[in-house]
Amino acid sequence: MMYIDPHIHMSSRTTNDYEQMRDAGIVAVIEPAFWLGQPRTNVGSFQDYFSSLVGWERFRAAQFGIKHYCTIGLNSKEANNEMLAEQVMELLPLYVCKEGVVAIGEIGYDDMTPAEDKYFRQQLELASKLDMLVLIHTPHRNKKLGTNYSMDVCIEHNLDPARVIIDHNNEETVELVLERGFWAAFTIYPHTKMGNARMVEIVREYGCERIIVDSSADWGVSDPLAVPKTAQLMRERGIPETHIGAVCYENAIKAYSQSGQFQESDWLNPSPIDQRQLFQGNSVLRGQKPLVEREFAIIE
Repeated sequence: MMYIDPHIHMSSRTTNDYEQMRDAGIVAVIEPAFWLGQPRTNVGSFQDYFSSLVGWERFRAAQFGIKHYCTIGLNSKEANNEMLAEQVMELLPLYVCKEGVVAIGEIGYDDMTPAEDKYFRQQLELASKLDMLVLIHTPHRNKKLGTNYSMDVCIEHNLDPARVIIDHNNEETVELVLERGFWAAFTIYPHTKMGNARMVEIVREYGCERIIVDSSADWGVSDPLAVPKTAQLMRERGIPETHIGAVCYENAIKAYSQSGQFQESDWLNPSPIDQRQLFQGNSVLRGQKPLVEREFAIIE
């Protein structure tokens, strides 16, 4: 079975992760822009990061047979540095329309501060102006309140719920998000937040419509194989294969294909891998023999 991980921070992962993901059946990933783990101190660090998402990381993934897409935005945590946030807002229009950018995100709230609200709204206005999808980060504290308010703000800015993906959901938010017509995505972590056993029960209770499974794997304790592992657990616990395919593959296509940048044909008819290729003079290899394919077979 093929899988998509529509929320994974590959800039913080190794090439070994790409290899293992490909072996597990992951054919495409979406990498949302997010914070560094420590405060960025100047707008140049954002510019270099955004450039890597649409450039080097896209190349690196392709070298291991995975199609890479991204979302570009000012993360809620970083919105609280208003002087820097103003400069980032001027930078965003230069990147959000580049090839492979499928949404503005991940944006939203962290501590629900006035600054977070200000730049969340500005980015929603940018999405509306450019007719782009939006990926929303819901706060880890006061989640139900913050999730509901995030949707209120989207509606206030005239966004179509069908073009907004609400991520980091859990049991207390899923029904609310689905009832309001938004996409409900779930980040699966090994030990905290939403685990894969809990995800199985959510699909059992709510079905598969507008539900998306992802890993959000980053530089912290996380698992880049969370999507295929969750799918396997669903299989073992009697979830219908049609539901598994929907939440681990098809719904990501339905949601993000609305961008015009994310199509199944991108990975069903890929270019052969040629690891002799360079990106601005750089290779993914360190002296290893390059893999060169004439034809590339999709894992089924």
